[in-house]
Amino acid sequence: MTALTLSTAAASGLRADAIVIGVAKGANGPVVAPGAEAVDKAYDGRLAGVLETLGASGGEGEVTKLPAPSGFKAPLVLAVGLGAAPEKDADYDSEALRKAAGVAARALAGSKKAGFALPLGDAAAAGALGEGALLGAYSFDAYKANGQDAKAKNGKAPLAEVTLLGGKPRDKAYKAAIERAVAVSEELNRARDLINTPPNDLNPESFAAIAQAAAKEHGIKVQVLDEKALVKGGYGGILGVGAGSAAGPRLVKLSYTSSKARKHLAFIGKGITYDSGGISLKPAGHNETMKCDMSGAAAVFAAVVAAARLGLEVNVTGWLALAENMPSGSATRPGDVLRMYSGKTVEVLNTDAEGRLVLADALWAASQEKPDAIVDVATLTGAMVLALGNRTFGIMGNDDAFRAALHEAAEEVGEPAWPMPLPEHLRKGMDSPTADIANMGERMGSGLVAGLFLREFVGEGITWAHLDIAGPAFNEGGPFGYTPKGGTGSAVRTLVRVAELTAAGELG
Repeated sequence: MTALTLSTAAASGLRADAIVIGVAKGANGPVVAPGAEAVDKAYDGRLAGVLETLGASGGEGEVTKLPAPSGFKAPLVLAVGLGAAPEKDADYDSEALRKAAGVAARALAGSKKAGFALPLGDAAAAGALGEGALLGAYSFDAYKANGQDAKAKNGKAPLAEVTLLGGKPRDKAYKAAIERAVAVSEELNRARDLINTPPNDLNPESFAAIAQAAAKEHGIKVQVLDEKALVKGGYGGILGVGAGSAAGPRLVKLSYTSSKARKHLAFIGKGITYDSGGISLKPAGHNETMKCDMSGAAAVFAAVVAAARLGLEVNVTGWLALAENMPSGSATRPGDVLRMYSGKTVEVLNTDAEGRLVLADALWAASQEKPDAIVDVATLTGAMVLALGNRTFGIMGNDDAFRAALHEAAEEVGEPAWPMPLPEHLRKGMDSPTADIANMGERMGSGLVAGLFLREFVGEGITWAHLDIAGPAFNEGGPFGYTPKGGTGSAVRTLVRVAELTAAGELG
């Protein structure tokens, strides 16, 4: 993991491989952003002109490299685009800082140390820059021939150390912001590692073991229900999905408690460690990335551990509904009826609509504890990708105010999201002549149908929201901002923020 420090050192005197500065789009060309005053002075106040000559415009994600001026101990200046310059006397928003820091950290892969002379007006800016740098420096190389050693030899090891220049190392607010950035980023990157791990190495049992180890390290109570316990408890949804796999399903409960807590949140994650579609087999071209179908469980796991590391004054219970969806002689068939943990029966019309089945059991289990609110997270439907694209997740719920609060929290931390409805007329499409409900309904609006199905398994009177992260959970394109190719850790920061707001009495 990249080291993160604050420093009051001058940019010229810092021994580093590079000094990172910001450049923004101004009305008349590129503008050097605050934080880089010493660098601009060393260029006789002509740095903006030099950058423009080199082709820089200040556009978001743009990177321009130039030799450091005489007298600097670092040999390189790296200018990173911040996008449009804010209005006079206004600060750069946190997401612009996160993205710029992430781009810079990725561009400096192979370097040992960089000084970030980016806009750092307060502790919040320090936290945003730190978070962006740590997330942008992420790499997954566990399966490379020689791991990180091979990358180091090729000059591609992650940036080893980031020093935020202009920070206040002894200031409590700055220290707290950096500690938060480190905790959240480390856990989010752990979620990315899990998502990127091949399914031959990550199955429900091994995922549960990883959760147990982390729980022990951070003082979190953990309970793992194996196949026998699931059968005894009557968890028909989880068992039905996992029936075709040689790797048995698991339900993992992670309980973080605070002695000062006044509220209790339950987070539930879909954890399909590989989704073949089951008997309703996915067509070629649709299953190569299905190791990512446990992204919801990874996000919940990361959020609970982050809450514990931050010592948030709220009780948070995480439920990881883990199964592998495979076709075999023992697999659930289209037309089978499952008796769920709630006692309701579900006619399975499509075994590739499996996520809602494991979530349904976990939702009912969580409801028995009467939490103040439940949030489930899942790569649930391709329909949500069609509706919102690859970078935005959908938010549904049984309470408009809670749904709006989650949307606001997601936008605040830089995770694009959009509130979606649960139209009552779509519920009728799931009526079954055989069972209480079918796991499929109308094709049009099927992402909303999935939300309506989940709502059936939320305890009466409990506030609930559903995050469908099918689009942003796994990035099949090139990296951007602080987002890498592969697993992204989508929804981790939203869940952590929801826990923080609840602890502060500002939500719920």
